[in-house]
Amino acid sequence: MRTAALILFASALVANADEISEGRWEGTANIPGLELKLIVDLRSGASGWNGAITIPQLGVRGAELSQVVVNGTELTCAIKTALADKQTGPARLKGHVSSNGTLTGDFTQAGNTAPFILSKTGRPQIETPPRSTALAKEFEGVWKGGYELLGYPRTVTLKLSNHDAAGATADFVIVGRKENKLPVDLITQHGSFLSVESHETGLSFEGQLENDELHGTILQGPLEIAVTLQHAK
Repeated sequence: MRTAALILFASALVANADEISEGRWEGTANIPGLELKLIVDLRSGASGWNGAITIPQLGVRGAELSQVVVNGTELTCAIKTALADKQTGPARLKGHVSSNGTLTGDFTQAGNTAPFILSKTGRPQIETPPRSTALAKEFEGVWKGGYELLGYPRTVTLKLSNHDAAGATADFVIVGRKENKLPVDLITQHGSFLSVESHETGLSFEGQLENDELHGTILQGPLEIAVTLQHAK
C-alpha cells in the first residue's frame, strides 16, 4: 500500500509540473535601458519537452528551444541557434515557477544576464513549420550581391539547391564585420518570385527573377534593404 501511495504521489507531482509549465508564457526581460518582450511556448509530449521563443525586438520569431528540462517547478532550456554566440554558445533561460504562477529567472546571452518574469497566457502555440517548395531550374546555383548598412559594406551569398519532392535548401551567408551563416527554414517559389526565410533570426529575402538577376529586399524587423543578386557562372 505504501509503495502504491508513493507511486501515485510521484505521478501527481509529474502531472502537476506539466500543468504548471506547459503553455504560453509572456512577459519581459529587463536589460539596461530596455524591457525586452519574451514569448515562450512550452509543450510536453511523448518524446519529452519542446518549445519555441519569440523576441519581437530582436526579430526572433518562433525560434526552436533545445535541451528543455522541467524538474518540478524548475525549468532550463537553450535557444537552439538564434542569438548563439561563438564563444559562449547558445542563449539560455533558467527559471522557477513560483506559488503565484509566475515564471521568473535569468535570460543569458553572450555572457550577459537579464532577469525575466513571465505569466501564463494560454495554451502553447508551437506551429508545424510549412515545407519548402521545389525550385525551377533557373533559380538553382549560387547568387551573389551586396549592400551597405550603417556605413559598413555587406556581401551576400545565396546558394540554392533543389531536391524535387523534398523541396529546396539554401546556404545563406552575409559577411560584414563578421560572417553570419543564417539558418534557413523555408524557401518558396511562385513563378518568378522567390522567398527565403530564416525565422530563427527574423531575417528574410524576397526577390523577383529578371534577366538572370534577383532584384529584391532583405527584411529584418523594421529594416528593409534593397539588394540585387547576380547568378554566379
